[in-house]
Amino acid sequence: MIFKEDFKIQLKDIGKENYLKNIGILEMFENIGTHHSDIVGYGPNDIEEKGVSWVLLDWKIQVLKRPKYGQTLNVNTWARTIDGEIKKTHTYRDFEIYDEQNNLCVIGTSKWVLVDINTGRITKIEDSVIDKYNVENKSVFNIGELDKINIPENFSNEITYKVARRDIDLNGHMHNLYYLNLAYEVLPQEVYEKRPFDNFRIQYKKEIKLGDFIKCKYTFQNNEHIITICNEDDTKVHAVIILK
Repeated sequence: MIFKEDFKIQLKDIGKENYLKNIGILEMFENIGTHHSDIVGYGPNDIEEKGVSWVLLDWKIQVLKRPKYGQTLNVNTWARTIDGEIKKTHTYRDFEIYDEQNNLCVIGTSKWVLVDINTGRITKIEDSVIDKYNVENKSVFNIGELDKINIPENFSNEITYKVARRDIDLNGHMHNLYYLNLAYEVLPQEVYEKRPFDNFRIQYKKEIKLGDFIKCKYTFQNNEHIITICNEDDTKVHAVIILK
C-alpha cells in the first residue's frame, strides 16, 4: 500500500534562498512513515503493548528538484520488497515527494529493523506485521539492498561533541535526524557554504546515548564529503554520512 500525505513547507524547514533543507526532507519522511505505522498498529503509542519498536539503520536520499518555502508537497511512502522478496530480519521503506505541479522532487529509501524493547535485540518480523503494511514491489532507486559504506582511514577535520538532553529520542538514543546536523558542524566552512547537498546517505552503526562524548571526523574522498561519527577513544563507529 502506498500511503500519501500532504506537508506544507514551514519556516523551520528552509535554508539558503528559502529552499527546503535536507533535514526538513528527513522530518517529512520520518513523520509520514510514523503516521503509516500508527494506522497499522506499530506506531509510538503501540510500542509498550507490542513490545517492539522500529529502529532505523540507513537513509539514502536524492533531490531532483528542491522545493521552496510555502509550497504544499505530496509525500508518498510504502514498505517494499528486497529484490522481489520479503525478509524477516529487516525491511525497507521508500519515499517520494511531489510538488504542487506534480513534479517528482525527492526520492529516498530507508532500512529498518524491529527491536525487542525489553532485550534491545533485533527480532524477527512476523508475517502478521508484514501483512499489515501491504508491501509493494517498487524501489525508487531500482535497487535491493543498500551497500555498506567503507570507513575512511584519514581525516582532515575533527570536532568533539557532548550529547545533550535535547538530542535524545523516545528510545533513549540520539535522534537519527540530528546526525545530519553533526555532519554539517564538522564541514570546513568553504564546503558548508556549498550546501544544500542533493545526494546523501546516513548509515547508523551504534546508538549514541545521553552524556556520550563523540568525535565527528571529516574527509573528502572520491568526490564525496564523508563524515565518520565515533566515540571519544575511536573504538566504536556510531555512523557514517556521505554528502555530495
